[in-house]
Amino acid sequence: MKIIAFGASSSTNSINKKLATYAASLFKNAEVEILDLNDFQIPLFSIDVEKETGKHSVAQAFLDKINTADILVVSMAEHNGNYAAAFKNIFDWCTRIRKDVFQDKPMLLMSTSTGANGATSVLGVAKNAFPFYGGNVKVTFSLPSFEANFDIEKEEIKNDKMRNELQKIIADNF
Repeated sequence: MKIIAFGASSSTNSINKKLATYAASLFKNAEVEILDLNDFQIPLFSIDVEKETGKHSVAQAFLDKINTADILVVSMAEHNGNYAAAFKNIFDWCTRIRKDVFQDKPMLLMSTSTGANGATSVLGVAKNAFPFYGGNVKVTFSLPSFEANFDIEKEEIKNDKMRNELQKIIADNF
């Protein structure tokens, strides 16, 4: 079983990438590949740029990575209640090549933030939108107050209740 995991953020210290990486590590007997959106930088999508350059090879490379997955683990960063610009851009380019970006792969969809809501606004947006783009969202998980609930040095959720909840979600759904 192969897991493709990523945080939907371009931050070099992305807390969503940290959460996705941790969650992917909880899958038993899985090969895990962690994607970094910084490896998929691409010009800002517009019809005019697409007319000039055609379908972008970086978007195709992202789609190719998703194609290799048996399961996707995605943690959404929230910027003003919605997707981070870096994710939205690669997503927009990908939809121009293949509408079902997520290719019906079973998905653990998550979010985290430093705030008490744990980026639940963007989690709701993604949960509702992704099925239109081949997202087979099996379950969602939000980790609020990242700094209080995640041990950066140990790279794990330190809140016992939340750690157990995520472990149970994975065991029961995948």
